[in-house]
Amino acid sequence: MKAFLTLIRFPNLVLIVLSQALAQACLLSAGVSWQKVLEPSFIVLTLSTVFIAAAGYIINDYYDIKIDAINKPQRVLVGKSIRRRPAMGAHLLLSFLGVAMGLWLSIPVGLINLGAVLLLWGYSDRLKRMMLIGNVVISLLSASMLLVVAVYADTLNKTTLGYSLFALLISLIREIIKDVEDMKGDASFDCRTLPIVVGMRNTKWVLYPLMATFIVLLIIAAWHPSTPVLFDTYMLLFVLAPSIWMLVKLARADRKQDFTYLSNLNKLIMLTGILSMLFV
Repeated sequence: MKAFLTLIRFPNLVLIVLSQALAQACLLSAGVSWQKVLEPSFIVLTLSTVFIAAAGYIINDYYDIKIDAINKPQRVLVGKSIRRRPAMGAHLLLSFLGVAMGLWLSIPVGLINLGAVLLLWGYSDRLKRMMLIGNVVISLLSASMLLVVAVYADTLNKTTLGYSLFALLISLIREIIKDVEDMKGDASFDCRTLPIVVGMRNTKWVLYPLMATFIVLLIIAAWHPSTPVLFDTYMLLFVLAPSIWMLVKLARADRKQDFTYLSNLNKLIMLTGILSMLFV
């Protein structure tokens, strides 16, 4: 069970549940409404998203056994702790359940879930080895986890769109950082990721404008006249400040350990960004 929870990235799944729950309770109504989170239909929606994300992590590790043996040998589970055939069976079952539950809720949600399954398969099989394409796919899927809540609720507002943009940008930044971190293993199997094609230094020059855009958008959101003072303070201390620090650390980064640190800091910013929904 421990190996399986590691395989499906259980902490990341908790973040998905948290982000969708906060979007449902805090972004899609005039006030905070926790009762909406306990609605059976919303629980089914969240479970369908979690199942698809878990299936995506499984198929990614299934295809990346050899690459991960170089980049992260201590984290290789498929073929060791978990046999390949049961891993693929779990992927197919979770994908089917995610799509079926989405279709049970509504046709649009089912189609979004089906598209996510297909993109995750394509990403694991081929797209992640292509420069920037795989990064953009994962970023769009990260944004869709919030948008699908709004689609099902038939309530798409500027705040939800803003958080979806936040998810897209921070995910894109992290995916590029992870590619730098994994350059050695990726290069051994002819991957054409951004840092392999243009080098670490030029990749940093791609990251700088992305991070600058992200920081500018945070400043605009935090100091917008309509935002509460508590939200402004929270964003300044727990989202904007770590983002500026990440930019500083990126300028100094030149080793794998530096990019591992940046990747972990990025996940922290994701968490604090999600929690900021409580103060909207």
